Amino acid sequence: MKELTILKPDDWHLHLREGIVLKNIIRFTSELFGRAIVMPNTKNPITSIKKCISYKKSISEALPENSTFDPLMTIYLTDETKKDELTEGFNKNVFFAAKLYPANATTNSSFGVKKIENLYEVFEVMQELEMPLLIHGEVNDPEVDIFDREEVFIDKELSPLIKKFPKLKIVLEHITTAHAVDFVQDNNLGATITPHHLHINRNAMFFGGLNSDFYCLPVPKREKNRIALRKAATSGKECFFLGTDSAPHLRQWKAFCGCAGIFNSPVAIESYVKVFEEENALDQFEKFASLNGPKFYHLPINKEKIKLVSMSNQIPEFIDVIEGKKVLGQIKPFHGGETLSWRVEGIVK
Repeated sequence: MKELTILKPDDWHLHLREGIVLKNIIRFTSELFGRAIVMPNTKNPITSIKKCISYKKSISEALPENSTFDPLMTIYLTDETKKDELTEGFNKNVFFAAKLYPANATTNSSFGVKKIENLYEVFEVMQELEMPLLIHGEVNDPEVDIFDREEVFIDKELSPLIKKFPKLKIVLEHITTAHAVDFVQDNNLGATITPHHLHINRNAMFFGGLNSDFYCLPVPKREKNRIALRKAATSGKECFFLGTDSAPHLRQWKAFCGCAGIFNSPVAIESYVKVFEEENALDQFEKFASLNGPKFYHLPINKEKIKLVSMSNQIPEFIDVIEGKKVLGQIKPFHGGETLSWRVEGIVK
């Protein structure tokens, strides 16, 4: 039996949802991750200091007793975002970062930015504050093929942005293409990579019929892009770090309405480790999971460690969402019904 002990990881891109779903899923992150950047695209998006404080309070109240997990909060940028609100929220440690969603590019993004140039004054302030800008890097132009939206965004929107604001601290979230891998390395950006984009290509969405379990935004791409992502994640390069983009949907919505998002928090660490083992890069996993992110964000690394062992790990097909003693619904986790070859044994003090 092989063992692997690493410093406690962080999740630099996470959706926690709200209400009863939040209360049921937060433990999967809080038990094994030190911190997580929490996405602000809730049904009522987090566009102000007041909303952010309220949302963080609901997260803190949902945490298990004595949890040391630290949720890092973000503001949802809109065309109407005020510089003073952003500055005050950042200086008071309410906002850790700002999130840019092009309008209608993904889940709950209808309030997103319609024209990036509208926020140039905001980006100027963020550059001065050294406030991170987290970007969902896709155009929403209906004339652009959905499989090309990341590349077009990089060339049409992101390239001019970094030329205009060369000192702006930017993370390109959940990258999915070889083009993004190269662009991040060549332009001193950060990038998060999800476990599901390391495991599946676009064929997964159509295997055995239209399969919504593997539908997410940005969508998985061709196999050559998956290979490029695996090489990037396992390279040890400091610009690439762990971000699950775990995004749960109740089964009745995911199965029948095809909502975008993959819930991987319950198996994220084991899922990543499987890839690193397959790429003969277990020695690089701690950098990707626990070191590169804190270094990029100028944060201390976690002191605790987690231990993994190579053993059979049967993943449940569904996870119940419970209120009191009543099951309100189910969520299917990534790898649901599969057997993985690694298991997190626990925290090592």
